Amino acid sequence: MGLRAPDRLLLSTARHGGVWVGVTMLMALLLTGASLALPAVMGRTVDAVLSDGDIARWLTLSGLLIFVLVTCEAVDDLVGQVAEARSTAWLRHTLLGHVLALGTRATRRFTPGDLVSRLVGNSARTGNVASGLVWIVMGLVPPLGAIVALALIDYWLCLTFLAGMPLVVLLVRAFLRDISDANEGYFRVQGSIAARLTDALGGIRTITAAGTVDREARRVLAPLPELRRHGLSMWNTVARISASGALVVPLLEVAVLAVAGLALSQGRITAGDVLAASEYVVMAAGIGDVMSSLNQLAQARATAGRIAEVVAEPTVAYGDARLPEGSGRLEFRQVTMRGAGGAGGASGTGGASGASGTGGTGGAVLSGLDLVVPGGALVAVVGRSGSGKSLLAALAGRLVDPDEGEVRLDGVPLRRLGREELRRAVGYGFERPVLLGETFADAIGFGPRPASDQELMAGARAARADAFIRHMPAGYGSRVADTPISGGEAQRVGLARAFVQAGRVLILDDVAASLDTVTEHHISQVLTGALADRTRIVVTHRASTAARADLVVWLADGTVRGRGTHRALWADPAYRAAFQADGVADGGADGGVDGGGVRCDGGPSGSFVPR
Repeated sequence: MGLRAPDRLLLSTARHGGVWVGVTMLMALLLTGASLALPAVMGRTVDAVLSDGDIARWLTLSGLLIFVLVTCEAVDDLVGQVAEARSTAWLRHTLLGHVLALGTRATRRFTPGDLVSRLVGNSARTGNVASGLVWIVMGLVPPLGAIVALALIDYWLCLTFLAGMPLVVLLVRAFLRDISDANEGYFRVQGSIAARLTDALGGIRTITAAGTVDREARRVLAPLPELRRHGLSMWNTVARISASGALVVPLLEVAVLAVAGLALSQGRITAGDVLAASEYVVMAAGIGDVMSSLNQLAQARATAGRIAEVVAEPTVAYGDARLPEGSGRLEFRQVTMRGAGGAGGASGTGGASGASGTGGTGGAVLSGLDLVVPGGALVAVVGRSGSGKSLLAALAGRLVDPDEGEVRLDGVPLRRLGREELRRAVGYGFERPVLLGETFADAIGFGPRPASDQELMAGARAARADAFIRHMPAGYGSRVADTPISGGEAQRVGLARAFVQAGRVLILDDVAASLDTVTEHHISQVLTGALADRTRIVVTHRASTAARADLVVWLADGTVRGRGTHRALWADPAYRAAFQADGVADGGADGGVDGGGVRCDGGPSGSFVPR
């Protein structure tokens, strides 16, 4: 039977401690050897004193061994920390890379707070396995060596000790069983609290506005009693075993020393041998050090199990195909999604533009969807909340994969495209973007390809972000974290990023929600003008936006209820109700009773230079 996933991860983590793990092993060997030799040398020193022997030689040897012990202990602490740091760094890089490779699937399977808990605290615990494994192995050497030393002094001493060994073995076995269960429960509850805290921090404005601070604090801290229970279980286990060991070990010492005293009275051993035997019996029954190492290993194994659970999740597999020359034609062939939750992720790694998702589609389901989006068309995707609009947008750029069917871009299935090829071709803009990067220039240029300063500024002008960015203290070099901006301004920066990064297809998921009317009208002009060479898919709740589209895709009941121009679809009362149901009543203003709508053909705005 092979090793379990947590155990394989532990061994890999320890191995990545590098040469420092070997140095730790060497120091452990020297420490163990010196520890085993010291009692015998001290015994000979006592005998030399009593018999007027060569006292200086044995005292010098004792001092040398003590010096080796102190030096090796100091070096071991240093190299052990280096090995653990290297192991932890590798583990965190591995886990973070895997989480990012999971894309939006990561936050559907695990909560962000729980992932942070595993990445920070759990990884640190698991990273300690490098020195822990060394001392688990080396921790067995002193007891075995001490038993051999007792046999060399007098075999009756060894037999006396071995008679009590079953009690020590039972204590170790009980400790391992109880501490493993307590550790697993403790770290699981710790992750739950971290997840609740992250949720609360994300909704801090709502909590403050609702006046529910106390209630939310109680919700976040609700698992504390369970955490306390597991923590007490851990300490009770350690205390119980320590108490049992405090009883068993002295009894063994007394028994061995009694036999040693008898052997001394019979002249079989010397007084120095009695001193050595008293040290070796303590070393042979050194349950404290063994328990400490076992506890460290049990904690590392428990946290490794939590990390291995994430690493076991399959990442998104990409092919190596490249796109042919094309205009950005998208084909949805018999696409079915069952129980989909969360088209957009929190990290924004899935989209080409690097923007954050909108938080998902709330369990929308698409069934047997057949749809062709013409290359270079401006397509509005409309429908009631929960109809699958954001899910369709996520499928178009492979933020999620369909359960059945496939999506093609210019004739190539998205699954066959290489990661960089796909992300260069498709850019995303989201309703609530997260601005990644140190500066605003970094945030706009965040994507699979580097962008020139001219492209960054052109994208910002197209999104109406250039003016307020230039008024910042350092302009485009201003730090995002240090510069407060409004939600609408953040959305415009996210749009600029999408404009810069979109190669063939630009997907905007309800981006007009936080934009004022003037900015929204300007963006519409850009979409119908400077960006008209790309396929543009706009998820919207606004009839005014749909009226400007070349094609409207109306989703309902998990499939396409209708497609055509906004004017043609407006004649259907159910289509009009799709806008009214979401509280959008601009159909009369822009769509007109007869669905006439206002077409903003715009023409090139002069503020964006297509590549």
